[in-house]
Amino acid sequence: MAKRTFSTLEAFLIFLLVMMTAVTVALLSLLFITSGTIENHKDSGSPVTQSPPATLGSTATQGSTLTHSSTATQTPPLTSTPEPPLFQNFSGYHIGVGRADCTGQVSDINLMGFSKMGQNARGILTRLYSRAFVLAEPDGSNRVVFVSIDIGMVSQRLRLEVLKRLQNKYGSLYRRDNVILSGSHTHSGPGGYFQYTVFVIASEGFSNRTFEYMVTGIVKSIEMAHQNMKPGKIFINKGNVEGTQINRSPSSYLQNPPSERARYSSNTDKEMVILKMVDLNGVDLGLISWFAIHPVSMNNTNHLVNSDNMGYASYLFEQEKNKGYLPGQGPYVAAFASSNLGDVSPNILGPHCVNTGDSCDNANSSCPIGGSSMCVASGPGHDMLNSTQIIGGIIYQRAKELYASTSQEVTGPLAAAHQWVNMSNVTVWLNSTHTAKTCKPALGYSFAAGTIDGFGSFNFTQGTTVGDPFWDTLRDQLLGKPSEEIKNCHKPKPILLHTGELIKPHPWHPEIVDVQMITVGSLAIVAIPGEFTTMSGRRLREAVQAEFATHGMQNMTAVISGLCNVYTHYITTFEEYQAQRYEAASTIYGPHTLSAYIQLFRALAKAIATDTVANLNSGPEPPYFKQLIASLIPNIVDRAPLGRNFGDVLQPVKSTYRVGEVAEVTFVGANPKNSAENQTHQTFLTVEKYEAASATWRLVHNDASWETRFYWHKGLLGHSNATMQWHIPESAQPGIYRMRYFGHNRKQDFLKPAVILPFEGTSSAFEVVTS
Repeated sequence: MAKRTFSTLEAFLIFLLVMMTAVTVALLSLLFITSGTIENHKDSGSPVTQSPPATLGSTATQGSTLTHSSTATQTPPLTSTPEPPLFQNFSGYHIGVGRADCTGQVSDINLMGFSKMGQNARGILTRLYSRAFVLAEPDGSNRVVFVSIDIGMVSQRLRLEVLKRLQNKYGSLYRRDNVILSGSHTHSGPGGYFQYTVFVIASEGFSNRTFEYMVTGIVKSIEMAHQNMKPGKIFINKGNVEGTQINRSPSSYLQNPPSERARYSSNTDKEMVILKMVDLNGVDLGLISWFAIHPVSMNNTNHLVNSDNMGYASYLFEQEKNKGYLPGQGPYVAAFASSNLGDVSPNILGPHCVNTGDSCDNANSSCPIGGSSMCVASGPGHDMLNSTQIIGGIIYQRAKELYASTSQEVTGPLAAAHQWVNMSNVTVWLNSTHTAKTCKPALGYSFAAGTIDGFGSFNFTQGTTVGDPFWDTLRDQLLGKPSEEIKNCHKPKPILLHTGELIKPHPWHPEIVDVQMITVGSLAIVAIPGEFTTMSGRRLREAVQAEFATHGMQNMTAVISGLCNVYTHYITTFEEYQAQRYEAASTIYGPHTLSAYIQLFRALAKAIATDTVANLNSGPEPPYFKQLIASLIPNIVDRAPLGRNFGDVLQPVKSTYRVGEVAEVTFVGANPKNSAENQTHQTFLTVEKYEAASATWRLVHNDASWETRFYWHKGLLGHSNATMQWHIPESAQPGIYRMRYFGHNRKQDFLKPAVILPFEGTSSAFEVVTS
């Protein structure tokens, strides 16, 4: 290996990084090394014992006003809501669907997914939603809940708080075993809702206002589904989706046995599985689709909160079914949920060197000039938004076809199984005589390299299997040396961060992890706490289906539901792990992680198949930390320019626009994060059309519409501007329109607490013409 040298700029940046890290660690140690900051978060889940595996695994809307606080949320005493009587004399399921806003902050918070410093939210392209589906047997004896949420991933803290509030309202009806929370994995949603230190740092602190907003939205969506339950039927269909995916680590995929790869026609999972839900009269209620693709069509230069390609598919499907309603409204709910997307990219033109145009689809995803930071994959559109719409549109269209042609009804009982497992210490049976173990969490060098969808910093390279003395020394000085035990356990991964041995101010990574499965007749929904690669997902599905078959449940369909309940990064196969690309370096529990999960999920499948779920060990309860690192971005008072008020127009609209043009207006603004704390308004903007017959303004678009944009421009000393755009579609009717701005400003008088006040602004009227 050639000796590494650093330019003057790199040396300066490294020096800054060292100083910033040292100061941060010192402050965190002083401020947050406290006792009594952990509590076990109990719920009313059915008791569940883990038994040794019988078969050996192979190597797989808006809610109440929120307050800003870094402490755990207080909830009211347990008040069980009476269950309404259910009509029982029918064949099918009680089905309830619900959707609620869970957007959170759209400014002064890091977008979660790329871990890119400075990628803070500066506005909104679309709202984020929680979509809930409650299913119950005709007699109401068993029920399950599946929730797909437009966020990067579900954090353990988020799940624990949601379960706590459900218990307070419904008693033992909704529990840790029968409620699955799944993140869509958009990389354009806010962070700040985590409790483990790695994710808190990536989020630039904990944001209680965003955490509260998300929890409230998720709970509200479940409440809506609970209230909307009606007798109905469920149908299932499957089909391939073409033209939306590539494998972003094809050299890792090739590490898998040739005989295994020969069984598949592609190095990505192209199959989409959909559930169609209707009432007994055939009226459409909802859709759940599972498909493996990373929602990273919007890349790491984006600063607008949005739900990316999968969210766009949901938007199109719901707009089709909820005609006459604004986005986010209407009775029909369509969730496009994540699956085994770990190595799957939507940037189908593949990786190329941005400085030369040459392909960089190599084992290191690196360019001859510029290294890995020059190797970037791009989507099919002329920009990232257009790529989002192209990929999302294809996914929507295929789901629509499968929905229309489905005829296979899902029948049979509902069941659920769950365990908490210490994933840092699982004994894995490799065969009848040999075992291995999982490891304490650690991240490898290639984690810092990022991927072709979003490269990392300091020119780290994928496929790194040897540490660097410079970075090792820097780590050892700042964080201490990793133990020989953790280094040996993770081989061949060279450890960059030994997170499982770092506990200040709180543990850096989770050790207690949820494994969960629910079954709806012949469908098994396998809730995975991270990102499985393509082959990992295939192995897990096959293992679960085989376990069911062993115990008499033939022809089960297993779907992988990604990013569920707690986030633990990636899960590769043992063979892929050896290559140590990004996904392998991010497999935090070591080379046998997949085998451990296969073993654990087979145990759940066996328990369901043999009706022995009650005998499962519930496992060690996860912690719930009371004190977290507050947001690094302070709250400051908003100020309007002298002689101006919040909501005043600074840059007016033109008098006339043609369809296809962009109407734009700029107002005196205030920090949009205030609106996540005082939710007086339901949107930041509206587009309204004047109706002469009634002399009224009719609302035609809000900030959940993909035709609108809300940009926030942060100035100095509390000054800011807000720009609204309406990209006028070809379908727009000619007429007179206006745009309105809805915001909140933070005000604080001397020696008084801050208050958040609503305000509005309105553009002048303008005309839209067709030519």
